[in-house]
Amino acid sequence: MELKNKKLDENIFKQIQREVLQQWPTGKDVNFDDAVNYHKSIPAKKVFSNQLKKAKQKGDTLIQPRAGVALVNEHIQLLHYLEQQGEADLLPTTIDSYTRQNRYQEAENGIIESKNAGRSLLNGFPAVNHGVELCRKVNEAVNTPVQVRHGTPDARLLAEITIAGGFTAFEGGGISYNIPYAKNVSLEKTIYDWQYVDRLIGIYEEAGVCINREPFGPLTGTLVPPCISHSVAIIESLLAAEQGVKNITVGYGQCGNLLQDVAAIRTLELLTEEYLKKYGYTDIVVTTVLHQWMGGFPQDEAKAFGVISWGAAVAALAGATKVIVKTPHEAMGVPTKEANAEGLKATKQLVTMLADQRMPLTHELENEMNIIIAETRSIVDKIFELGEGDAAVGAIRSFEAGVIDVPFAPSKYNAGEILPARDNYGAVRLLDCGNLPFSKEIIDFHREKIEERARYEKRNVSFQMVIDDIYAIGKGRLVGRPR
Repeated sequence: MELKNKKLDENIFKQIQREVLQQWPTGKDVNFDDAVNYHKSIPAKKVFSNQLKKAKQKGDTLIQPRAGVALVNEHIQLLHYLEQQGEADLLPTTIDSYTRQNRYQEAENGIIESKNAGRSLLNGFPAVNHGVELCRKVNEAVNTPVQVRHGTPDARLLAEITIAGGFTAFEGGGISYNIPYAKNVSLEKTIYDWQYVDRLIGIYEEAGVCINREPFGPLTGTLVPPCISHSVAIIESLLAAEQGVKNITVGYGQCGNLLQDVAAIRTLELLTEEYLKKYGYTDIVVTTVLHQWMGGFPQDEAKAFGVISWGAAVAALAGATKVIVKTPHEAMGVPTKEANAEGLKATKQLVTMLADQRMPLTHELENEMNIIIAETRSIVDKIFELGEGDAAVGAIRSFEAGVIDVPFAPSKYNAGEILPARDNYGAVRLLDCGNLPFSKEIIDFHREKIEERARYEKRNVSFQMVIDDIYAIGKGRLVGRPR
């Protein structure tokens, strides 16, 4: 297989499709023409891309939780609760871990065991096992657009069934659902498998059906510098656009420093649009999502609400199109529906209060935006250089070379040589830049920021800073100061 960023040939797509739909019995129920007609019957207010475009035009920030349970009726009840009691603007269907690993028989066993136990024994909704008709039942039961959220390196059958089942948004990508999630799966395989997913959505688009696509922004969710997540988002957007995707939401995981987070969201939209246009994709609608804090949470619920509210405020002040909401049970495992709704309501209160406010473009904010832009361009331009103009080839070669490097990722295809830590004000900087293709000026900027913190804390620059920062928010601080 010679991987290139080229639209999949129709005959190759159909050949793969026949194999994909045979992976589990529910695949036989996928009928493209029927699915297109079904999507065209969905009310406009329940189409994900419509709500995102409207929010972008109006400058609104929409709120969306994560949620999913094993059984259809219970999942519907959960979504109803989040829609009505939680005031969610957009809904999720989070997929269970067995399905994410294409272990459909074990997911089937989980459905049976959940029925016997009278409660969900899976950590999500096994959409492949439930099939097209039951997915449609879920979508028809609510008045709000629903997105498939998961974490699947090979999401081809999941995409076929859920899109035919009426879901109007699909999360993930060949890099963002591999490097942070899998250890031994090659990028060649996942990028190729996700070209199939994106081509499927492109074919729907050509038939008049718009499906929103969202690369997974936070990656490992642990001290990820904006330039790293931006670079992945831009490459995955280009890969999706080549296959015909027209509506893309790029994401970023909150790091905690207000200036850096606002700068990150604003530059993410700017840079994604810049590179899409640069490479000839001029008709793509780009929106943004801020993921509330993805790291360790305080166990105390009141303190957890403080973390949630800070994320909500950042999303509003940055002008993110939507925000993915955390719950006050984050430190304790899978939340109750009540806890999930409480996180949503706290977020709704903040984004509504701040609806008429944006962080002004101060000198400090402009400087932060400029450093993120310079860092991201240096990485993305090097990806294209290594790929000889091809984003897919460049992505693979760049991970091999450490030109793009995700901190704390499990994948053996990730160099793991960069070392992030916070500066004296809590912004994520690089204690070690690894092989990132930065100029001496950028490397010196990071070194000085980390040394400034070391001087303030009267200690040497060391890996202990990284450890302290990872645990800091769970202990009530942003910067991991020595005690």
